[in-house]
Amino acid sequence: MSRASYDRYLTVFSPEGRLYQVEYAFKAITGSGHTAISIRGKDTSVVITQRKVPDKLLDPSTVTHLFSITPSIGAAVIGLLADARAQITRARAEAAEFRYKYGYEITPADLARRLANINQVYTQRAGMRPLGIAVVLIGIDDEFGPQIFKLDPSGYFVGFHATSAGQKQQEAMNHLEKKWKKLDNGKGADDAAAAGKNLGRSEVIEMAIEALSTIHAIDYKPGEIEIGITSLAEDEPVKTRGKWRVMDDEEKEKWLLAYAEKD
Repeated sequence: MSRASYDRYLTVFSPEGRLYQVEYAFKAITGSGHTAISIRGKDTSVVITQRKVPDKLLDPSTVTHLFSITPSIGAAVIGLLADARAQITRARAEAAEFRYKYGYEITPADLARRLANINQVYTQRAGMRPLGIAVVLIGIDDEFGPQIFKLDPSGYFVGFHATSAGQKQQEAMNHLEKKWKKLDNGKGADDAAAAGKNLGRSEVIEMAIEALSTIHAIDYKPGEIEIGITSLAEDEPVKTRGKWRVMDDEEKEKWLLAYAEKD
């Protein structure tokens, strides 16, 4: 059988041990033309992505890749937007069921694990197809503080200090690794967790903006990006401290100017 025969079936491995339909789901993510970058520090997790409005007649406020799941957990979803909305709806249902059953909000790790389990089932049943999306979850864990998890169509998930998804993912990861090595007086490569503890709220936000601007070689305007944040920092407004929120254009412009002046 040729490759053309094996890639018709989701549940059939090729002789090389590959599932082509799952690999094609990853292509849907990188082919979406969007990049998401997420970084966490000692008290803040932030995720930034592009906002592309394909038609001038569209209402820009209805175009987003950032979604709220619980009061303290949000997500950036890169790939097919219809799949993204379906996954977010399921995530909200899982989080609500967890709160109803146990009496407290689900943690980012538990939510990531549950969604990854669902994604994995989609790779082994012929009546389904993998979702063509990568999900970057950020949130606050009462025990461990700011968290970042990334999920892919195969059902794999893992926690990160900084990560990227979508177009130019590898370039972004390379950039973040170089920045991380310079943290903590050049000791970032030896202990990534300790190096991340030195990053405050403003440094996390500016590093995320810098990474997105650098890999695309573009000076973004406020309406061209989206920034989601969860922060326990003292300079975060008391009303939103520890909560997921999406920055408005005025706040984004302030941070873009701060990055431009620093640059």
